[in-house]
Amino acid sequence: MSIGNILVIVVIAAFMVWRMLPTKGVRYISTTQLKSELNDRDKQYIDVRTPVEFRGNSIKGFKNIPLNQLAEKSSSLSKDKEVIVICQSGMRSSSASKLLKKQGFKKITNVRGGMNAWR
Repeated sequence: MSIGNILVIVVIAAFMVWRMLPTKGVRYISTTQLKSELNDRDKQYIDVRTPVEFRGNSIKGFKNIPLNQLAEKSSSLSKDKEVIVICQSGMRSSSASKLLKKQGFKKITNVRGGMNAWR
């Protein structure tokens, strides 16, 4: 194996690890913790799954804004209130958290394990 091939593998591995790292300034909670916060009217609850996934199984109080529409629809959210984000497994909500952070939201919470962990 050449040095070039090794370098490519290292760069790809580093990129994959970087994508998996928690976003700085984003709070992470379990679904158990989410249950104790669900009735807080000072928070915004966003489900970034597709409309089909959302219709199939969702948590009362969550609004469906699919990840691919979040950038354009985030203006409907208040930057003064905490945003709690969920998806199916935690991957899309992690991407959503990064996107919201870049758009200037300060209080963002990602639900670890997403709907897969919800019981």
